[in-house]
Amino acid sequence: MAVKLSDRMSPHESVTYFFEQAADHIALDDEMREVLRGSYREIQVQVPVRMDDGQLFVFNGYRVQHNGARGPYKGGVRYHPDADIDEVRALAALMTWKTAVTDLPFGGAKGGVQCEPFMMSEAELQRLTRRYTQMIGHVLGVNRDIPAPDMNTNAQTMAWMMDAFGQRFGYQPACVTGKPIELGGSLGREAATGRGVVFVMQEYAKDKRYPFEGARVAVQGFGNVGSWAARIAAQAGAKVVAVSDVRGGIADAGGLDIEKVWVHRDVTGSVVGFPGADEITNEALLELDVDWLVPAALGGVIHERNASKIRAPVVVEAANHPITPVADATLADSGIVVIPDILANAGGVTVSYFEWTQNIQQFRWDEEQVNTQLHKIMAKAYRDVSAMAATESAGMREAAFAIGVSRVARAARLRGYV
Repeated sequence: MAVKLSDRMSPHESVTYFFEQAADHIALDDEMREVLRGSYREIQVQVPVRMDDGQLFVFNGYRVQHNGARGPYKGGVRYHPDADIDEVRALAALMTWKTAVTDLPFGGAKGGVQCEPFMMSEAELQRLTRRYTQMIGHVLGVNRDIPAPDMNTNAQTMAWMMDAFGQRFGYQPACVTGKPIELGGSLGREAATGRGVVFVMQEYAKDKRYPFEGARVAVQGFGNVGSWAARIAAQAGAKVVAVSDVRGGIADAGGLDIEKVWVHRDVTGSVVGFPGADEITNEALLELDVDWLVPAALGGVIHERNASKIRAPVVVEAANHPITPVADATLADSGIVVIPDILANAGGVTVSYFEWTQNIQQFRWDEEQVNTQLHKIMAKAYRDVSAMAATESAGMREAAFAIGVSRVARAARLRGYV
């Protein structure tokens, strides 16, 4: 089933387009394509929540399990108005390919609840989380499907999920990852996705002799992933010249003091208004003349209308699918290198794997061990993708998807799916 290239593709159509591109590259047979293209299980549930004012509001919740040939389903849960079934289905498929690219023993899944979390109290969010967990709990489990934090969810959300699951099935800390340290979370997990982004940037710089120390970096999105990526990149010697959040952005050609930006954000709720920096829009940040562009916010921010204006020679996808397929082709034609999301932002699921392992063993690693092992896995994944891209004259996205699809297809054949 060919997917026609269009800038009006839905998130799932975009991911499927990249899958088909990779399947063509490795000459995947039609039967296996049919197995890997769709989801194993998709659940839509009602999530009724009694709000603080006494009203009952019914939210839509989803959990999509895309493929489990390589291990238990693994994927985050996001709270966002746009977290509909198509978005969650796309993200679940990306998780399948991401865990395969990094060679983790997991499949891919994703969850979401359509809500506006910033308009809800902590008590309302806790009731929402517990009800959502109860509604999908029968498909979760340490060896079945392990949720984690994603957009607008965090360690506290995972603590509520773990407790709600445990009330029904008994104490099982490995049933979720991204938990607070006090409840079995892993040291280094909060920073893991951003740290993994920087590790991949450093591997690319070393491999291609491309500048990193002193290089200009722009990061769109100053949430968990973007803020840690900016912070760790700056600590490693890069010059972060622009960052942004949902309210807007700031820029300083001489380099921002990210530690002070971090404090300003925590005090005011936004990077906007940081003393001494110029204000900039999210859209303008993407078009800055920098060495590295790191989109770390929403999907689809680089599209048909602005792809030709991107000036950064290297774009690192810290967010999930921030570049549409049409824009991806435009960037490739312009000679711009894209380090794809299924490689660049895999640090989070990698340290989630470490957390899951620690919970099962009931033995905690220190943070140095976590970061050392994270670097080892991210570096190997980068080398695998870079080597295939070089030997087969493919882009990094096509190479990453080809590796992921081939590994999942191999596992599916060994298990007798086809």
